[in-house]
Amino acid sequence: MSMTAPTFPKVEHLCGEKRVDALFQHGASFVCYPFRVLWMAVPLDKGQAEPSSLSAPVVPLEEATAVCMTPSVKVLISVSKRKIKHAVGRNRIKRLVREAYRLNKHVLVDGVSKDVCLHVALIWIPAEELSFSKVTQRMQQLLLRLQGELHPIDHNPS
Repeated sequence: MSMTAPTFPKVEHLCGEKRVDALFQHGASFVCYPFRVLWMAVPLDKGQAEPSSLSAPVVPLEEATAVCMTPSVKVLISVSKRKIKHAVGRNRIKRLVREAYRLNKHVLVDGVSKDVCLHVALIWIPAEELSFSKVTQRMQQLLLRLQGELHPIDHNPS
């Protein structure tokens, strides 16, 4: 298993209204407090991911704008303005989440199949800020759970 560089460049950010809309319409979700996680596997270059090797929700082919060109994980981080009123607080929480993801992303990135691009949205649930150690601990749990949902066959030896 190769070790991924602990960076979070712009190409790993989930951008674009059409891609985000496709994620929110077709993605699967779970809660790993303090996050609500939406995720979806997107086929590379309009090809279908093999359903036998991947149990992730795969975007329909008619969603051509959501198709990726390179295998990767793209992440969106969201903090609600309704819950965190001040921009300073929202920005600090997003900074903590980005740093926690950057330090632990190797758990997920190294396990993603080469024939799909994984889109993930991390939505902050609580109305208060948590410590960096707690955010990092929960990020590790969430990435392990997401990896488990991507490859349930690997965790059940037969």
